[in-house]
Amino acid sequence: MASRRLDIPRGVKVPLEQFLARALPNATPARVQQLLAEGRVRVNGKLARAGRRTWGGESVDVDVPAPPPPRPVDGPAIATLAEAVGLVVVDKPAGVTTTPEPGQVSLVELVAFQRGGFDVGGGPSPGVVHRLDKETSGCLALATTDDGVHALEAAFDDKRVTKRYLAFVRGQPADSGALDTPYAKAPDGRYTTKRPSPRRARLSWRVVERFAGAALVEVDLDTGRTHQIRVQLADAGHPVLGDRRYGDESQVSQAPRLALHAASLRLELPGATIDAAAPLPPELGDLAARLRQSSSTSPS
Repeated sequence: MASRRLDIPRGVKVPLEQFLARALPNATPARVQQLLAEGRVRVNGKLARAGRRTWGGESVDVDVPAPPPPRPVDGPAIATLAEAVGLVVVDKPAGVTTTPEPGQVSLVELVAFQRGGFDVGGGPSPGVVHRLDKETSGCLALATTDDGVHALEAAFDDKRVTKRYLAFVRGQPADSGALDTPYAKAPDGRYTTKRPSPRRARLSWRVVERFAGAALVEVDLDTGRTHQIRVQLADAGHPVLGDRRYGDESQVSQAPRLALHAASLRLELPGATIDAAAPLPPELGDLAARLRQSSSTSPS
């Protein structure tokens, strides 16, 4: 258990819960309520309860319990690509959700168990600031401390993050280009660039390799919308191979899974820069080899 001393500035008159939610690293309202209900908060040495107001100038002592041990889970070993104080970049396998979902073992649970647990928001799992789709593999940054959560959030807010993806797509896109489109959710729950929306999505690409009827492109994301690469490329006529949600049967059958990989991640942090790269997983390497073989035997 750790004890934190928090000094309330003079003149700050707010509910104690509101002060604690702002002052405690990565604290949620539920977490604050739990600490108060368990008698872990004292103001000027006296036990404090929910509903108390601050008047400014008080000292608040909070006993923060150690997090519980991580839940034992079975799953693939998660490789570490880069690490810094409060942060780790891992190589997410395809087929694993980033965060827990019913009936599935998630990436954060695997990382927590395999690394012995963390202390983030009072829990043993690492903090999540960005995500990868279940069927997308590659670089993903996780926070291993509350301060790491804040550092990651600030890096994304200040656009000090560079994410590059590799995608196998149908057709022959231009050698390079950029997309800046509206981004909306359609009535069927899928995202689209073809409905008016004040939200924008931006990315750029360049062709890395061409095959017969397909190409490998490197994508640089400027915004981070849900399913963005899949949606924008599909709406532009070049769906990602293996994409069952935004593609069609003609390209779904060409790949063993969604052929999208977060190849590199650069984080510019105060006093440090993290560069991580995830190798192309074997199933996508095999896909590239098959496409090359098919291209070499296709009539010119």
